[in-house]
Amino acid sequence: MLDNFDHIKAYWVMIGEKLAQVALSYGADDLDGTIIEERITHTAGARSAKGLSREEMERMIRSAGFVPVERDSFYRPVNEGPTIP
Repeated sequence: MLDNFDHIKAYWVMIGEKLAQVALSYGADDLDGTIIEERITHTAGARSAKGLSREEMERMIRSAGFVPVERDSFYRPVNEGPTIP
């Protein structure tokens, strides 16, 4: 799709959970956002959830038809495979 970009991030805090799932189907390969409680974007008026648990994030990725993979800062897999049934 974009051959000069290694990765495309969908920041669910700003675009919402549903659009982040759609973004995965259109080339985004990194779903990002605060796991515990995001404050800055919400102070500016964001209406998305303030945080998602690891399980909620994985469920969101799976329901979009993808397999969640935890990564490090260099995009190397840290934890692959199912952590939720």
